[in-house]
Amino acid sequence: MRTGSRALLTAVLLTATTACGALAERRDDALATVTVFEQALRTGQKEPLCAALAPGTREELEESARASCERALEDEEIPAAGAVRHLDVYGDQARAVLDRDTVFLAHFPGGWKVTAAGCRPRSEQPYQCMVKGR
Repeated sequence: MRTGSRALLTAVLLTATTACGALAERRDDALATVTVFEQALRTGQKEPLCAALAPGTREELEESARASCERALEDEEIPAAGAVRHLDVYGDQARAVLDRDTVFLAHFPGGWKVTAAGCRPRSEQPYQCMVKGR
């Protein structure tokens, strides 16, 4: 194998390895966010729930309820969803399928945030979500 070909192969392998490592880290971070969100749902802690929401989602929730995030979440009554069964990460977006919910996330400079929760799939239509952003 020529030196140029070896160098190119090495560069490709290093990039692939780094990308896999980065994806695993992003996946772990998204999973941690969903886990904190689910624990807060299960224990009824509104502050961590609101902190986990993406800015647009929190804003939409507060505007539609005409109340603070904490009070608006009381009205939504998002059920505790159980364990994460599957997590897909696509760039800066993620979808977590739990026992009784699907949660969507987006990656922001400060980390992963929940963009939609209390989501149910619908046949050949977008998910129907209790809490969602714009």
